[in-house]
Amino acid sequence: MPPLDSPQLLAIAAALGWASGLRLYAVVFLTGLAGRLGWVELPGGLALLQHPLMLSASGFMLFVEFFADKIPGIDSLWDLVHTLVRIPAGAALAAAVFGADPTAWTLAAALMGGTLAATSHIAKATTRAAVNTSPEPFSNVGMSLLGDAAVPTALWLSWTHPLLFAVLLAVALVTMVGAIWWLGRFLRQLTTRMTSWRRPSLQRIES
Repeated sequence: MPPLDSPQLLAIAAALGWASGLRLYAVVFLTGLAGRLGWVELPGGLALLQHPLMLSASGFMLFVEFFADKIPGIDSLWDLVHTLVRIPAGAALAAAVFGADPTAWTLAAALMGGTLAATSHIAKATTRAAVNTSPEPFSNVGMSLLGDAAVPTALWLSWTHPLLFAVLLAVALVTMVGAIWWLGRFLRQLTTRMTSWRRPSLQRIES
């Protein structure tokens, strides 16, 4: 298997960071499994992911997250809790790709991975919060399945077609930033309307 060049390593680091904001445990498990089965040769900093203990832990958490992410309300709570996990983990995984290289590359990868993880995580959490305002559960499950499919696709493309992945990542980032802005406005307006509707009701009760 030929050694990975810098553009491919950069694509892999970007994929690990971006996908961690969506499905951290899927990223850890699938990357480790691919290395364990010999499908790819993991950079030295990622070798720990293919350890049986790490595969067992990440596989279990992937199983839990798969179902938690499809229950309205629970998915938003899960996203809220994982704000403190996905972003630093995305930065750490991206940095691990360049773990054996000079510090400047490692730091740059960490900054990139953390930023991409933050962007995808905020976009996911905002989108799911907006979807949860709908009473029907099907759109929620559909959005969750879309995330399930996006993660392995991004990881595969980063290893096999890094330039194509870079183009698609740029499109995804523009879309996510737009979604954060638009859905953020929607949620703020919804919160304002709910607050305005509840205030007269509370005043009638108090009087």
